[in-house]
Amino acid sequence: MTFPEWTKPGIYGAFGGAIAVSILGFTWGGWTTSGNAQEMAQSLASEEVALAMVPVCLNMSAVDPERAEKLAILQEASGFSRRKALMDTGWATQPGSETPSRSLADACLAGLELDGS
Repeated sequence: MTFPEWTKPGIYGAFGGAIAVSILGFTWGGWTTSGNAQEMAQSLASEEVALAMVPVCLNMSAVDPERAEKLAILQEASGFSRRKALMDTGWATQPGSETPSRSLADACLAGLELDGS
């Protein structure tokens, strides 16, 4: 069986075009792999959960009998040590969890409106 002369260049052109479209799609076209999409969805979900838990954190800080002492410690701390200090207060621990959440601590610090935050 013989193939027409244009078969070989046509196959190379189709192959090259498929590669070019794939490269353009993933770099500029906004295409994403399923693994990357799952990572983005997980990150967004974690951020939204932290934002939803801010009122709980603020309520825990409002009813804490040692609030004044803990707020003084938070006022003295700065930068990442402020987040660590808030995590040590226990206010950034979500109900049902034993460990504090860093993202909740950051969001709660913004909600507490400490001087210099």
